[in-house]
Amino acid sequence: MELKIVKPFGPSVMQSQIPEKLINDLNDYVDEIIKDQEKSNKLDFGNKLAGDVTQEFRLEKDFAKNVGWIDYLAKCVYSWIEKELNLKITKFELLESWIVRQFENEYNPVHYHSGHVSGAGYLKVPKNLGKFIQNKDKQFQGGDLNLIHGSRQFLSRSIFPIKPKVGDFYFFPNYLMHTVYPFNGTTEERRSISFNANIDEKIFNQVS
Repeated sequence: MELKIVKPFGPSVMQSQIPEKLINDLNDYVDEIIKDQEKSNKLDFGNKLAGDVTQEFRLEKDFAKNVGWIDYLAKCVYSWIEKELNLKITKFELLESWIVRQFENEYNPVHYHSGHVSGAGYLKVPKNLGKFIQNKDKQFQGGDLNLIHGSRQFLSRSIFPIKPKVGDFYFFPNYLMHTVYPFNGTTEERRSISFNANIDEKIFNQVS
């Protein structure tokens, strides 16, 4: 007997892989921004975001365009929407893309994004994120991205934990709640990159 598990309800999430050259170019850019205090202050995005982390700053749109980041995001979203809805978007408008530099004991509380589509991926991940915590009150792996939707029901979990891996990138609708718990046991940086964008209004508002 052939058994196939399907998930007909809940929002769609698409996983992609950031090209290695793009990862290197983005990390080089971030390292340069870190060394330039004036530019770090100019691009600071922490007051607009939810995280309690060391640093969050916007990517300059000219850089994002020239390095191929916008093109990568647009192509992935185009493919995602076509696979899910059998529709072709004609618009991809990047609203913002930003870097999150998270270290030991820092976290990102439950939140959602603006725009139509969003995503998060990884440029640097510590070798060790600490122990998995499990007791009657707590059950989580620090540093994981946890996507949240609805409430737990029979055969339907409400939390989708994602272990960060350099190069992995996840696309999801803007309304999807998510959080990152604090990790421990390392001084290394967990460096992630996110974005918000708009697509065709007519496609975004389609419900079936």
